[in-house]
Amino acid sequence: MYAIVRSGSRQHKVAVGDVIDIDQAAQPGDSISLQAIMLVDDDKVIYDAAKLAKASVTAEVEGPSRGPKIHILKFKNKTGHIKRQGHRQKYTRVKITGIKG
Repeated sequence: MYAIVRSGSRQHKVAVGDVIDIDQAAQPGDSISLQAIMLVDDDKVIYDAAKLAKASVTAEVEGPSRGPKIHILKFKNKTGHIKRQGHRQKYTRVKITGIKG
């Protein structure tokens, strides 16, 4: 069984035991619930909003995490203007503990 869950503006395909990074802030050890968009159990697919309201995907927060470094370079021709900037997004790493549908 797996589920497609929404976290912020992103969607993740998760199964029990998977570890994902989400944008939602939480303390390590907390248990959070993620919004399910679709549930798949063998050949049975659930995507009806009324049935998904009863479904739940729970996850346990493992701790903070960081995404890959992104390098930004702005260059203007003939002026000698170069601007370098970097960014590294902060995430929360969670482990999926249960999917009930």
